[in-house]
Amino acid sequence: MTGVILAGGESTRMGKNKAFIEINGTRIIDRTVSLFREIFDDVLLVTNTPLDYIELEVRIVTDLVPGKGTFGGIYTGLFFSSSPKAFFVGCDMPFLDRRVIQYFLSLAQTADIVAQRTKDYWQPLHAIYSRTLLKPIERLLQQGKLSIIKAYQGMRVREVTEEELKPFDPDLHTLSNINTPEELKKLLETYPNTPL
Repeated sequence: MTGVILAGGESTRMGKNKAFIEINGTRIIDRTVSLFREIFDDVLLVTNTPLDYIELEVRIVTDLVPGKGTFGGIYTGLFFSSSPKAFFVGCDMPFLDRRVIQYFLSLAQTADIVAQRTKDYWQPLHAIYSRTLLKPIERLLQQGKLSIIKAYQGMRVREVTEEELKPFDPDLHTLSNINTPEELKKLLETYPNTPL
C-alpha cells in the first residue's frame, strides 16, 4: 500500500510550516517519513512547495488541482498511488502511532474507505481510500463540492470507532493535528511524555 503525506497547507494560523515544527528535537515531517518508510512500500508526499522537501527520501508530487485543500491532496495522492489503496495523513499530525496505523491497514480489504468517526464527524485524514474514488472525486471537483465526505456516498465505508482505537491509544491523541501555536502548546502540555 502507498502511504501518502499531505503537506500542501499554507500554515497561515501557525505562522510557519507545520511540517517543520520540532517536537523533542525531531521535525514532525521527519518522524512521519521515517515511520511511513518502515510501514509502506511506497511513500508519497503531496505538496505545492516541492523544493521545501527535496532532501526527504520520498516520492514528491505537486497538487493536480491546487487550492483545493485536503480534498485536492487526496485526489492527487490517489492519482499517483502505486497501489489500489492508499493511507493518508497530514504533515501536522505529531503523534502518529504504528499500532493504530497497522490496525487501519488490517481493515483495508473490508471496504473502499476506512476512516475514523467521532461523535459528530468523520476524520478525513488518518484514513484509507481506494482509487475507485477517483471518478467520484473528479465529479465533485467539477461541481465545486470540496468535501471528501461527499465522496463516501455509494462507497463501502468501514467506520473505525473510538472504542476500537482506545486499546492502542486511550486518549485518541494519535489523530490530533496542530493548526495554531496554542494547539501545539496544549498538546505538548497534555502529552509531555509521548515518544516521538
